[in-house]
Amino acid sequence: MAQTLEQRRRNAKFAREQEARMGKPESAIKKKEKKVVLKSPVSPFWLIILAFVVFGGLFFEVLASWFH
Repeated sequence: MAQTLEQRRRNAKFAREQEARMGKPESAIKKKEKKVVLKSPVSPFWLIILAFVVFGGLFFEVLASWFH
C-alpha cells in the first residue's frame, strides 16, 4: 500500500529530526514537553444547566418567602 502525502511529510519530518540528533549527547537534545491540560469531566453546558437549577431554585425560594 502506497504512502499518502501526509504520511510522507511526517516521515520526512521525523527523519530530519533524527538526523539532527545524531552524534549529540542526550543533554544537548531538546526534548519536547507536553503541557498537561486539566480538562473538566463535565462540559460547560452541563455546568451552566446545573448552576441554573441550583441557583434558580434558590432564587425562586427567596422570592416565594418574600411575597408569602
